[in-house]
Amino acid sequence: MQKNIYSALAAVTLAVTGGSFAGTASAQSSDCTYPLGAVLSLSGSMAAIGGAIGDAGQLAVDQMNEAGGMLGCEVEYRLRDDQGQPNVGIDAAMSLVSIEGVEVLLGAIQSGITMPVLTSVAVPEGVTQISCCSTAPNFTELAASGDTQGYWFRTLPTVRPQGFVMADIARERGYESVAVIYVNSDYGVAMTEAFNDAFTAAGGTVTEMVPYNQEQASYRAEVSTALATEPDALFLVAFPADGATALREWLSFGGTQNILLSNALRATEFIDAVGAEYLQNAAGIDNAQFDGPSVDAFNAAWEERFGSAPEGPGLHTMYDAAAIAMLAAQKAGVYEGAAIRDAVREVTGPGGEVINPGPEGFARAIEVLAEGGDISYVGATGPIEFDDYGDVSGPYLIWGVSEDGELTQVDTWDVERVNELMQGQ
Repeated sequence: MQKNIYSALAAVTLAVTGGSFAGTASAQSSDCTYPLGAVLSLSGSMAAIGGAIGDAGQLAVDQMNEAGGMLGCEVEYRLRDDQGQPNVGIDAAMSLVSIEGVEVLLGAIQSGITMPVLTSVAVPEGVTQISCCSTAPNFTELAASGDTQGYWFRTLPTVRPQGFVMADIARERGYESVAVIYVNSDYGVAMTEAFNDAFTAAGGTVTEMVPYNQEQASYRAEVSTALATEPDALFLVAFPADGATALREWLSFGGTQNILLSNALRATEFIDAVGAEYLQNAAGIDNAQFDGPSVDAFNAAWEERFGSAPEGPGLHTMYDAAAIAMLAAQKAGVYEGAAIRDAVREVTGPGGEVINPGPEGFARAIEVLAEGGDISYVGATGPIEFDDYGDVSGPYLIWGVSEDGELTQVDTWDVERVNELMQGQ
């Protein structure tokens, strides 16, 4: 296969350089390149957030190249659009692997696309896959059964704790009954089931759980079904474009403005489409970032590049996915899927020299690894430690919307608070 050529090239480069890749000059003077693949939804209902998530991966690649490149070679970011369709995602991933020589796949965003890419491409082809955004719990189950062969990682927590935290928020707000409208996908189903389990266990009533299919012109039937139960609040589990359509119809039919929102809706496109004035009593959830220099470094780099704060789902986690992939290859000393898989946990977690995002951090990582040292990448999301199934734990942000349409921070849940809530679940 074409991808084996890149592995052979890495071995030759190692022999010529003696295993050291420190210094920017190595990437600038070398005519070798390595492809880093990403499959994301850049069109369809996810287009509003998919492009920005893709930009986060590009930022990590650009900074690695500025630091000297990966294994002494320039990294080329190969971003492909899955169009929100599993079959398109599979074709894009297979092309990246079999034709373009990709040994790492980043993505996808939607669990329903990520899963077939993992099982049909990444695992059979021996390619490491790191997702920024897929939260469905069935990936954990697949890893626990051994069917991922260790090639699966994700840089954000699973969806189940999100559902439990949102149930707790609903009870804190005094809601006795909640209807749920959710996207009919692995993500939506898992989030809804978790919320239902937690909310009913706490004494609340989920009056209706209504699935919807993506990219429909109207969701009046789904909205009418949920409205008929006269709930205290609505929990909307959706992506921005469809979510805005459904919520506008909910409000136009007289639905309550007591609204709970899933993490994918933390996007200015959604707020603008609905109208900030209707979201003053809304509360949403998203993955939070730890405070500290690593988060500050990413935020500053994003603002310098794009002229705005990195607000929206998947930005920090996509950057970390790309950074970990490249640092793992650097640690492995070869651009090869199984070697990268085995090195992922060696460049994350405690025990090594702390490496922060940015070209300075990446350059230091290259230097430490060339000297035979250990590194601990602390990323845009903070410290990262993968468990046996490729999962991570993390904090959550509870967000709201200001009168002028800005995203606001209502509350934060640190890892300890989340773990306490989830004990015994």
